Amino acid sequence: MLSTSDFGQLRAFIAVGEELSFSRAAAVLSVSPSALSQMVRGFETRVGLRLLNRTTRSVSLTEAGEVLLRRLRPAVFDLGAAVEQASQSRGRPAGRVRVHAFRVAAKLFLTPMLRSFNDAYPDIVLDITLDDAVVDMVKSGYDVAIRVGEVIERDMIAVRLGPDLRQVVVASPDYLARHGAPSDPGGLKHHRCIRWHWPGQATPYDWEFWDGKRWFGVAVDGPLIVNSRDLESQAALAGVGLAFVVEEMVAPLIAEGRLVPLMQQWSAPFPGFFLCYPEQRQMVPALRAFIDQVRQAAAVGSLT
Repeated sequence: MLSTSDFGQLRAFIAVGEELSFSRAAAVLSVSPSALSQMVRGFETRVGLRLLNRTTRSVSLTEAGEVLLRRLRPAVFDLGAAVEQASQSRGRPAGRVRVHAFRVAAKLFLTPMLRSFNDAYPDIVLDITLDDAVVDMVKSGYDVAIRVGEVIERDMIAVRLGPDLRQVVVASPDYLARHGAPSDPGGLKHHRCIRWHWPGQATPYDWEFWDGKRWFGVAVDGPLIVNSRDLESQAALAGVGLAFVVEEMVAPLIAEGRLVPLMQQWSAPFPGFFLCYPEQRQMVPALRAFIDQVRQAAAVGSLT
């Protein structure tokens, strides 16, 4: 049987293994870095193996440490889930659910259901991070994520929330009156384009098109580089230049004639948004409630 100190050492090792930093892991566990270091050394002594490589500048897992972390993480999660489930069996689901979502996905699937979810589950706290970066959700401590299908890890359970999406080039009538419209992707080199880049990426995203047989990228140029899809659309609306956006997000502006879609024959569908989470033997009721509510809201939205 594991003692109380054993559990403390397990938590210490998992935190350092996930954060790869004693200072960040100490902050997560609300202990001092020196106390955390002692717990990890005690754990290494107990198992009789070096689990971490330490230098003055970095921390990394040894091969044995990686293997042990992979086995311990789901086991400790199951322990927490079992305790949480037992504590909630007497009442409503409660606790915190950490959510990572692309900004576009949040507008489509989270914003419409926040009020109804809060009314139905007042004891659940949703901790939502809106970020277009593709993060390791398990390592970063998220319970669930909403992202496009092409960037979901293979070992995740993925639930489709909506239809395929496509990106289209759009411009304001004012911009087209001043500069004309490109007839094909090659013509984009003669236009002022609003560029977008993934968070953490130094270079802007190449616009991707479909020629009927394959996808190909076009490196565009222009006066503005942003990391916000909303700002990209607003800049196009103001006549700054052409933008390459998710069609569904600007559909109302297209319907109103405030943005004009261009070269649609070069735009093809790609996998839309999915709700994804790690496979779990036991799922805490709060997470299950959130997943079910998002799926229900998405199903209703697809019918309207």
